[in-house]
Amino acid sequence: MTGETTVRTAVRIHGRSTQRKALRALLDELPTHGGQLLLAGEPGLGRTTLLQWAARSFRAGPVLHLGPGPGRAAHVTAEQLLGTLRTATAAAPALVCADDVHLWDGPARTALGRAARRLHTADRVGLLLSVASDRAVDPELAPLPVVHLDPLAPPRAAALLDDVTDGAAAPAVREQLLAEAEGNPALLVALVRRLSPAELRGHRPLPRPLADASALAETAGGAPSGPSDHARDLLLTVAAAGQAEDGTDVDAGLVHDALRRLRPAPGPDPRAEPLPEQLVLAGDRLRFRSPLVRRTVHAAATVERRRAVHRALADVWEGGGHRLTGLLHRSWSLGGPEPRPASSDRLAAEAADRLAAAADGAVPASHRLRATAYTRAAELTADGARRAERYTAAAEQALLAGCPERARSLLAAAREHAAPAAVRGRAELVRGVTELRDGPVGDAHQSLLLAASLLATEAPAEAANAALAAADAAWAAGDLAACLATLAPGPPPRAENPAHGTDGTEGMEGTEGMEGTDGTDGTDGTDRPAAPDGARGPAARTAAVVRDHRVGMRALLEGRLDRAGTPLAQVVERGRTEERPEALLRSAAAALLLGDVDAARSGGARALAAARQLGSDALVPKALEYLAYAELRAGRHPQARTHAEEGLRTALRAGQGNTAAHHRAVLALAASIEEEPDVVTRHVTAALDTARRHGLAQAATLAQWAAARADLGRGRPFDAADRLGLLVMPGPGRGHFAVWRLVVPCFVEAAVLASRHEDARTVLPDFADWAGFGADPQAAAQLARCHALLAPAEHADDLYRRALARHEEAGGDFERARTALLYGKWLRRRRRPREARGRLGTALAGFERCGAGVWAAQARDELRALGAAPQDDGAGKPNRLGRLTPQQLRIARHVAEGATNREVALALGVSTRTVDYHLRKVFAALGVRSRLELARMVGQAEQVQNAQGARGVRRAGHHEKTGAQH
Repeated sequence: MTGETTVRTAVRIHGRSTQRKALRALLDELPTHGGQLLLAGEPGLGRTTLLQWAARSFRAGPVLHLGPGPGRAAHVTAEQLLGTLRTATAAAPALVCADDVHLWDGPARTALGRAARRLHTADRVGLLLSVASDRAVDPELAPLPVVHLDPLAPPRAAALLDDVTDGAAAPAVREQLLAEAEGNPALLVALVRRLSPAELRGHRPLPRPLADASALAETAGGAPSGPSDHARDLLLTVAAAGQAEDGTDVDAGLVHDALRRLRPAPGPDPRAEPLPEQLVLAGDRLRFRSPLVRRTVHAAATVERRRAVHRALADVWEGGGHRLTGLLHRSWSLGGPEPRPASSDRLAAEAADRLAAAADGAVPASHRLRATAYTRAAELTADGARRAERYTAAAEQALLAGCPERARSLLAAAREHAAPAAVRGRAELVRGVTELRDGPVGDAHQSLLLAASLLATEAPAEAANAALAAADAAWAAGDLAACLATLAPGPPPRAENPAHGTDGTEGMEGTEGMEGTDGTDGTDGTDRPAAPDGARGPAARTAAVVRDHRVGMRALLEGRLDRAGTPLAQVVERGRTEERPEALLRSAAAALLLGDVDAARSGGARALAAARQLGSDALVPKALEYLAYAELRAGRHPQARTHAEEGLRTALRAGQGNTAAHHRAVLALAASIEEEPDVVTRHVTAALDTARRHGLAQAATLAQWAAARADLGRGRPFDAADRLGLLVMPGPGRGHFAVWRLVVPCFVEAAVLASRHEDARTVLPDFADWAGFGADPQAAAQLARCHALLAPAEHADDLYRRALARHEEAGGDFERARTALLYGKWLRRRRRPREARGRLGTALAGFERCGAGVWAAQARDELRALGAAPQDDGAGKPNRLGRLTPQQLRIARHVAEGATNREVALALGVSTRTVDYHLRKVFAALGVRSRLELARMVGQAEQVQNAQGARGVRRAGHHEKTGAQH
């Protein structure tokens, strides 16, 4: 090492918004009553930083810092400590901070815990404690409310790294630092500190291992050694076994078998000895409480002892028939974690070859284990080109395992060595898929084109994967021209910047696309008719599916809808006999384009099951995305929400920010029909944040549609029309090319209510073409509804009836109920109350059935205006809002939300004088004297309506269940 990099103190806390919110709530309550919080997290996650932040933020009284004190705290009783705290807060509330309480001696912790539990809220003491989670929480502290600290998410860790280095780290170095730190901010800073400026900028090789024993021990507060020889051996053996399990839990029996090989002399049963506090035994599995401590124990052990433990584990694994894991431990017994290639002897070279051969697929193993095996094989390989190839193979497996940050780090290691074009193409393919899932998709498109060109000669099937993943990227970006160019026959267009790093497809097992295109396994680059499946082998059948998918997609995007149906239908049909998750995803994507919702749901569900069975964690979020889209297209919003909630969780765990944005857009669309405006706003904001940073035009369009539909449902047609007009009106700002047509019915409804009839008519011809294609089962009914909204009175009646008849054919409660609501409103305005009651009652039942609370409220308002809805609050009390006309009720709701008379007039398209007139009528009818009273009454009435709607949904679900049972 030539020196240290100067590390700036972080100027702000990165992440931790949830934890700071909990701390802020405690501080805000202190002027009136006290409370306690226990901050828990493994060493290095920032407990001390958060305590310091809380101390700086508290202004209502003094801040006291408690420490055990040398030889004194052990003699302080709980009563004495309690008395001291109460005395200190007699005049003003106080915040009491105690950091690293786990380091206090036992009596001191006991006294503190007892005093904390005996504090009353009236004492106005805020007690804020922190403990490390690498050991069990003291029983006296366990009852306290806990705020957990988890490792930083990759974007937050990256922001911290840029903050402390002023962005000076080279991209490859940056990726390896982030992977080694594993989200631990203190470890990340320690790793940066040990690098010289030349190493940080990529001008010199990084030290190996990057996270050495000193950096790990500095962060962990030392390496635990255990109270006995057995405890030390047990800690090291569990840590070493975790090397092959990515630090997760390990089989306790296997560990004890290895311990017996380490200490063959007879003695007491090691299972009878107490377990070190750093370990947890759950059933027959052992694990460290802290991944950082596990790494520290392994790195801090002597080389000889570490090798002996790995030899014992290799013997046990090989004896149990687990060849790949045994080979891994055998290779680790040859040297340290990162032997220098120059010192690799014949044994190391043979071990590398055996590992690589075993990881190639002959031995059953998870993607994570294969990634570890390839990584170790690369470390033991002296030849630079072969080393790069093995690092690339490890990155492929890490990506399939849902570990994109690890894949990025491995690719950075691969780039340190010269390699043939095919190996570089595979590396760029992996990088492309990684960026496609969590990065700017415009960059991913160029990267994938580069991968395709590098692979074209020696690996044409993988080149096709890269090319169609490039189409995926263009699709996600909403770049129609780039998508068409990539889908065209012949070789794909070359990347604009050949020096640019790429973002491949899931070329290792196939790729998955958005709601439209999908990665593939190979193509012949032509549009020739295919031979019958029975006349071709598996590779040829796969190529035929790829070709059909590409041909159908290109025809669809070129507007040749008549030529798109047949090839896409063939993709769907072939998917019915597929078992591979990537092929099933391709089938589900084609089914969504064709509007075959049942086939899309079936393909997505089978892909999900197959991905889970194979351990392909990277494919699970995409399968759930297709399932959620299919449920949305079928109008089953609650089911879509369920799939999207799980998809969001799995996408975030797998580091797939772009996929997470799509799931958030689905969640926003589902919530937009419910009475959850805050939920809509939260998901829309999060989806748009990622979409804007990464160029996700499709996710952005869906999120904006959700926000506008929420406006429309809550009676704000002007706002809805403004939002939707940007998505559907011709021009450069139009929404994603595959989504904007789905938005047209919402826009037409909002535009008619906002008196923008000509704008509504402008977009109908394109929507009529889309409805004629038949890809959307609801489109024909929606088209008739749009014509009814724009038609003169003598034609509207027939068009509404025609729309409802089409809904009966297509199914879907929500869209059918929307048409019935609009028809009922139209009938009421034409003084046909009996017919209006029937249509509005049907609408209300449909909305309640599918949980569309916002729209159900509109139907109730219309029924009340006809005197046909219950006029009580659900408890037998009159509901005075029922006395208002629909126009008065709309005005009352706007005013209750804080709008001025002028803002209400603009929203409803009436004059301010009209609003004044109706508002006086509202005050008189309700007996209120102020806007505040009006807001209170409207809020209470809407809470009651929400409860009634929830009861209606539960009753409908009960009737469905009862009917199914009978």
